Amino acid sequence: MYRAGSWVAQALPPHAAVSVTAPLGAALALALPARRRVVARHLRRVHGGAPGRGATRRAFDSYARYWIESFRLPGLSGAEIDAGMWAQGLDHLRTALAAGNGAILALPHLGGWDFGGAWLARRGHPLAVVVEPVEPPELLAWFSDLRAGVGLTVIPLGPSAGPAVLQALRANRAVALLCDRDIGGGGAEVEFFGERTTLPAGPVTLALRSGAAVLPTAVYFEGRHGHRGVVGPPLTMERRGRLRDDVDRLTQDLANELESLIRAAPDQWHVFQPNWPSDPGYRA
Repeated sequence: MYRAGSWVAQALPPHAAVSVTAPLGAALALALPARRRVVARHLRRVHGGAPGRGATRRAFDSYARYWIESFRLPGLSGAEIDAGMWAQGLDHLRTALAAGNGAILALPHLGGWDFGGAWLARRGHPLAVVVEPVEPPELLAWFSDLRAGVGLTVIPLGPSAGPAVLQALRANRAVALLCDRDIGGGGAEVEFFGERTTLPAGPVTLALRSGAAVLPTAVYFEGRHGHRGVVGPPLTMERRGRLRDDVDRLTQDLANELESLIRAAPDQWHVFQPNWPSDPGYRA
């Protein structure tokens, strides 16, 4: 199914690929009522109340656009990728890499992050990316090959992910970590959009161990074809006490930055799973 979707998406001309986004998003919203309810809950948290009319539908439209773009990426020319994005704050990344300890781009599941990775690779910054493992293994291998074609090295989340990320950082590479959902469990407890939950402790822990900068980052959809990247200033990685206490405190700092990035475009946020203990299905 994924291979067929990729083939169809790459075969579509650009205007047709854009046109199919809304119908596909509507179909997903209709076919996934449980996910639709979860998205509505998350948007109420972000907005501090009922979101505007159509916000949930726009989130599904954005999710459909993410998949269509990801499937089309390997077929795009370098010139098309270059023309499809601009970014602010790249000096923060360059400064971090100039220090020689690598850089951690800490992202929420927002907008078109795969496109942003391909765009950065075109500028001499090929990314290592940690991703949620999927089944069967052949599907993960196919996704890895898809992303490798645009300059992204995939590291599956698991016991070997930490050492692999440290190796990349020690080679002074940039590593992208999606960190607004605690997939593996055991993360740091934080307040996130006014409610307690856990977020991955990995970005801060790896930064403290390696000396890498943690840069809050996002890639937004802009217009029908464009993207806007934002690379924020590095978190202040100050040690004050026990490692666990410092990790909890600094992960809260990161959560605050993620909130600001998500609030800039809530309907482009693609966390469609229970993310707080009060969400139905969270424990499962």
